[in-house]
Amino acid sequence: MILDQRNRKSILAVHVGLTANCMLAAVKTIIGIVGHSPALLADGINSTSDVAYGIVVSIFMRLSGKPPDDDHPYGHSQMETIAAVVVGAFVITTAIAIFWNSVDGVYELMSGKSDFSGAGVAALWVALMTVAIKIALTVWTFDVGRRTQNPAVLALGSDHRNDIFSALAATIGITFGRMGYLWVDPLAGAVVSLIILYTGIEILRESTANLMDTLPGKQLAMQIMDLTKSVEGVRHIEEIHAHRFGPFLVANVTVCVDGFLSVTEGDAIATKVENILIDNIEFMRNVHVHYHPAENPAVCHTPRTADMTTGTKREPKKKRQF
Repeated sequence: MILDQRNRKSILAVHVGLTANCMLAAVKTIIGIVGHSPALLADGINSTSDVAYGIVVSIFMRLSGKPPDDDHPYGHSQMETIAAVVVGAFVITTAIAIFWNSVDGVYELMSGKSDFSGAGVAALWVALMTVAIKIALTVWTFDVGRRTQNPAVLALGSDHRNDIFSALAATIGITFGRMGYLWVDPLAGAVVSLIILYTGIEILRESTANLMDTLPGKQLAMQIMDLTKSVEGVRHIEEIHAHRFGPFLVANVTVCVDGFLSVTEGDAIATKVENILIDNIEFMRNVHVHYHPAENPAVCHTPRTADMTTGTKREPKKKRQF
């Protein structure tokens, strides 16, 4: 996908979600208060939080589209991962606030301190409308996120999916509350908060893994190995490292070639490896290839650091003394 097109689609997904959350936050909060529904009010607070971090994510998304410069040779795409961290932090904070408020509501009902008498029918319709809107947003946002490989958009998709469950919990709470089981409504708010908390933790786990430069998985490692082995002249693959820069990848590959080849011939093989990886792996931005003579078994058969195919760590190769 062309970079400009990718950025436009990502920003569109953020803005559509932000607009929908603004509308839902206002409607759910007002109806939650007027319709006396703690569960819908809790969901409204969740949507209000969605608006707050949606604005932050929108700013980060625009910053991520800045072109490369001397200090950021691979661009500013890491801003997308930082935006995902912001989403996760907001989601967790919201979950804690909703849980505390819901548990307090259950306690007041059980102790007789609350005058809650059940939610109005308007609250039920708003909750059902929220479910329908969030299902559509979830499907569309995840589709954009998968095609753009944008962690911030994928985080927003997870939050939209999270809102489906929270709206369903609110719907169940309101329905049972109108049937006379008043404690179900605030209890549903507590269940909503736990679902929100789990999603926030998952978003943080995935986004921080990218920031910590976690090695890509075995599937990518095998793809790099298979493509590299297909290049004529490559005798053995000594080492593979791949690093993420936002959605993009930079690979460092060390291969073994015939030791009697000239430097020019070895460089030609390295160039072929670079081209085949960039042409066949989406979001591969740059490949650095180093080659060793195949006649030296000490060099060509001992991986020096991380073996991506197994995930194991090996001892570094000792430097030769001269």
